[in-house]
Amino acid sequence: MTDQTAVCRRLVGRTAVITGAGSGIGLATARRLAAEGANVVCADIDETAGKAAAEEVGGTFVQVDVTDAEQVEALYKTAFDTYGSVDVAFNNAGISPPDDDSILTTGLDAWKRVQEVNLTSVYLCCKHALPYMQRQFEQTGRGGSIINTASFVAVMGAATSQISYTASKGGVLAMSRELGVQFAREGIRVNALCPGPVNTPLLKELFAKDPERAARRLVHVPVGRFAEPEEIAAAVAFLASDDSSFVNAAEFLVDGGIAGAYVTPV
Repeated sequence: MTDQTAVCRRLVGRTAVITGAGSGIGLATARRLAAEGANVVCADIDETAGKAAAEEVGGTFVQVDVTDAEQVEALYKTAFDTYGSVDVAFNNAGISPPDDDSILTTGLDAWKRVQEVNLTSVYLCCKHALPYMQRQFEQTGRGGSIINTASFVAVMGAATSQISYTASKGGVLAMSRELGVQFAREGIRVNALCPGPVNTPLLKELFAKDPERAARRLVHVPVGRFAEPEEIAAAVAFLASDDSSFVNAAEFLVDGGIAGAYVTPV
């Protein structure tokens, strides 16, 4: 894991907008980017968690439903009005509800809800972040970095399906690739972060009540454990910084080797 006391200072003076910043990967990333010098805008639908995150990192809280176009537009306007730029957009908010399961049992309402939160929200965030980055590039020569949270399931199949979640993350991956290509010459990089299973409240909710279900997944991880949120945050910080200046339109796997595994160690 990353030692937070020894982080670089690669994002001084830059503004980072993080959705789902109140917990899990989003909270760990808010801490990491703030430690690297960024002005952090913590966006979350949960007012209590989002405010606490913003207060902890010395940032700004914006309550937002990421499926609402007007609220998302207002989020990026607030970031720009408060700090004068939008340099990093970490579009991270997502859900994985228990009623999203096999295609044979998942209802249309569950399918649509997951698609709205996991995929449509990323479309909206990109749509409203990009114009600020385009304008910055025209004025200063510095565009921005968009990091969209996909998943290792966007590149692999699973017999333990969460059909809408998997499909939504595949959509995030494809959209990120397209945008990365489209806006590359305007100084804007767009990458899809593809984490493996992460030790977050979302994962605990899914698996803690069913150790057998967790064990079935854990056996496929070569390193023998789930990721910690701070390890994913370190990858986000890299993608947000100029250290990744030639990384674009990529599927950035941070999965402990799952996607490269056939048989794991015993």
